[in-house]
Amino acid sequence: MRDFLARLLFGGSCFVCRGASRELLCEACREELPRLGNELCPRCALPCPGGAVCGRCLAEPPAYDATIAAFAYDFPADALVHALKFRGELALAPLLGRLLSATIPSWSVDRVIPVPLSSARLRSRGYNQAAEIARQLARGKLDVDVCVRRGDSVPQTELPWDERRRNVRGAFGCRRPLAGATVAVVDDVMTTGATLDELALTLKRAGAARVVNWVVARTLPPA
Repeated sequence: MRDFLARLLFGGSCFVCRGASRELLCEACREELPRLGNELCPRCALPCPGGAVCGRCLAEPPAYDATIAAFAYDFPADALVHALKFRGELALAPLLGRLLSATIPSWSVDRVIPVPLSSARLRSRGYNQAAEIARQLARGKLDVDVCVRRGDSVPQTELPWDERRRNVRGAFGCRRPLAGATVAVVDDVMTTGATLDELALTLKRAGAARVVNWVVARTLPPA
C-alpha cells in the first residue's frame, strides 16, 4: 500500500532527488539522512563524550527526563520536515513517523502527546505536523486534547536562541490530571529545547512522573 501511495502522489520518484523510487525516498537519499552518533547526552540528545549527561543538563536540569532524536536537522532531513510543516506534504508524516519509530528503544509510555499549536496557528495551517507524526507512533496511546497552547506567541524560529525560553513561558496548559504517567512528547524539530522544557514542566505540574521527548530532528548548536 505504501508503494502504491508513493507512486500515486510522487509519480514513482524520490521526494528529495526526484530520481526513480518505489517509495518516498530512494535508497541513496535514505542513506544520506544525517543520523546522530551514539555518544549523545541522554537528556537533551546533543553530542557528549561517552554518552554521559552533558554539563548544561547537569548545571540546569530541564523538566524533561530524556530525548530521542532520529536525525540531525540537516539535509535531507530538514527538507522533509520543512515540506511537511510549511508546504502541507502530509504524505511525509508516515515516513517521518516510521523513521523516528526505528530509533525508539522503549515504548513503555502511558501517553503520546504532540506539541500543541495555538488555535490561530492551527486554523491557519490546517493541521499540526507534530500530531501527524505522533499518529504513526501512538499505538493506541495518542492524546491530542490533554494539552493546549495558550495565545499565539512569536514563532520560535524568528527569535534568537537566548530569547526563546522567555517566549514560551506559561505557553501551555493541561486539561486533565496525569497522575504518575510516563508521557512521550512528539515534535518535528528540537532546537534549544525551550518549548519542550516548558511543556514538560506543564505536564509534571499536572502529575506526570516522567516526560521523554521523541523528535524527528535535533538542531546542533552553532560552533
